[in-house]
Amino acid sequence: MAGFKKLIVLQVTSWLLFSLIGSFFFATSFDSAINKAQQSAHTMVTEYIKDKKITEVTPEHIRQALNSGDVFSTFIIRDFDGQTVLQVNTPSNLPFIAEIIESNINAIRPQFAVNDSKDIKIEFLINAQSQAQLLQQALLLLIIISALVAFIPVFFMQGVYKKLNRNVSMTVASAVDSYITQNQVTDNIEFDFNDGKVAELGHDLVPSFKRLASFLKSKQEDIKNAAHTIKQEAYKDVVTDLGNRNMFVEYYEQYIESSAKKAFGSLAMIRCSELQVINQTRGYQKGDEYIKSVSDIIKHVTGTYAGSQVFRLNSSDFAVILPNVPSKEAEEFGETLQARFTQFQQNQELSSVANTGIVPYENGKPLGELLSVVDNAMSMAQSKQANAWHIQRESDLVNNVSAGFGNQNWRRVIRDVISSKRVSLMMQNIMPIGKNSKAYAEIQSRFKTEEGQMLPTASFLAMAEKLEMAIEIDQLIIDTSLELIKTRNFNEKYFGINVTASSAHNDQFVIWLERRLLKETNLASKLVFEVSEFGLQQNIKASKRFIDMVHRAGARITVERFGVGLTSFKFFRDLKPDYIKMDASYTRGLEEDKNNQYFMRLMVDLAHRIGVNVFAEGIESQEEKHIVETLCLDGVQGYYIEKPKEI
Repeated sequence: MAGFKKLIVLQVTSWLLFSLIGSFFFATSFDSAINKAQQSAHTMVTEYIKDKKITEVTPEHIRQALNSGDVFSTFIIRDFDGQTVLQVNTPSNLPFIAEIIESNINAIRPQFAVNDSKDIKIEFLINAQSQAQLLQQALLLLIIISALVAFIPVFFMQGVYKKLNRNVSMTVASAVDSYITQNQVTDNIEFDFNDGKVAELGHDLVPSFKRLASFLKSKQEDIKNAAHTIKQEAYKDVVTDLGNRNMFVEYYEQYIESSAKKAFGSLAMIRCSELQVINQTRGYQKGDEYIKSVSDIIKHVTGTYAGSQVFRLNSSDFAVILPNVPSKEAEEFGETLQARFTQFQQNQELSSVANTGIVPYENGKPLGELLSVVDNAMSMAQSKQANAWHIQRESDLVNNVSAGFGNQNWRRVIRDVISSKRVSLMMQNIMPIGKNSKAYAEIQSRFKTEEGQMLPTASFLAMAEKLEMAIEIDQLIIDTSLELIKTRNFNEKYFGINVTASSAHNDQFVIWLERRLLKETNLASKLVFEVSEFGLQQNIKASKRFIDMVHRAGARITVERFGVGLTSFKFFRDLKPDYIKMDASYTRGLEEDKNNQYFMRLMVDLAHRIGVNVFAEGIESQEEKHIVETLCLDGVQGYYIEKPKEI
């Protein structure tokens, strides 16, 4: 480039200039040395040989003269005929460069005649060591001055080159970044130079970077594919090949939360309930196989929904986005998933597979708030049964004061309800069928916030269990129920009280309840404790200890939500419950579902053989009530029979 060319020209010019100056001084020094040698030779001859004939001169005389100074390296006396009369060489230890100089500067030996009468002629070679040293010093000085001449411009131009380097680097980076992000590179790469010299250097670089831009364009598809591949690897789950949490967040923020177009649909969170157990009992490889199987089921079910997206958020959670799918269709999605999970559960001999929480979404909804709601729906699904699902409807989100609660808020609210005993009781009767049938009234709980707003019961109980506060809630409900029964005239009534499985399996709670019932022996015989079938199946031994204690105290047991698990006849014989309450899913549309009718009739026959009464819940029509009566059940419960009412 032009700047570097100028620097080279300046360097060569300086060398030539200093070489000429050095040559002038060296020639002057050489002439001075020759004159000095001639004067020394003349002095030596006049002092040592003036009164002697040539034959009387000895080498010792010459050596004495030569030792008086380092002027000569060779001194020769010849007669006038040219014959060497005497020659004395002064040994010298010259460096290599001095020998070269001496051989050149003494190529023509200076000689002169002393006088005719003596008939002698003197020849000599001067000692070149001083000239060699002088030349060495001159060469060294030339090198130093040349280095300075080269260094000083470079030093002053260092800042310029740094600025140029930054400018070039930023331009290249901008071009490459522009290409990767926008799939294009500008044709003209412009440099912003403030200095004339730098501008000259910069413009020399422009063609090179134009060629770089052209090269990048030619590699456009390769770079695009490479960038896409890198992003896919960073956003992919290695076990399922699904997008991971990072991809889920990016997708939601780009296509839903920040979308300019109207967007709505349903978000489902699916939690694998058996992963930890499988990892501990069968190994992590089996755990990965379990996750892969669940992933395949989810992908198969969601494949029928246009534009659906599946992600694996963490080790046990999947997220499914169903665009343009309203809550009604999302229910079908939940039902289909549950059926597929139950089938897989039976094939693999598992206790459960996964639960599903579903919520509607629309654009503009912050992801954190939506995840809090869907996690709440997940907790409610887990509190139901194996592989259950729960949908948080849009109307629930509008009216539900707890929809946006996080775990810490829920913990504070539940703790406040317990300490303030803000629980109110409702009652819904089970109507007996037949003259000899016995039934009871189920006590249902409602909870309020400090401001008096009603909390959703299912969400409240699900979060209490999730936060390991269910035992305190159960104790609060039982205490409140017993106090209410004592203050009212309910001598002829029997009451059902719900108890969570976590409380029923807790030794401290069982001890507490037994002592409480023993203090209220008159009331104990009027109580029926309801525990879900799914909860009892989680720990058969602990369930049996709880039921035996309840029977010893004079109370009774109902297995509620019956029929959704994999109960065997041995389950009845081991636990010996007093009642079973068929899950509402069997009574919904019972008049048209022959399979459900057959299953219920079979359960009734088996239960009656061992003295267990069978109730049906969720009766909402005359037709459902009529079918249940023909199937010989012992009692019915539901909105058609009686709505819950305050005690």
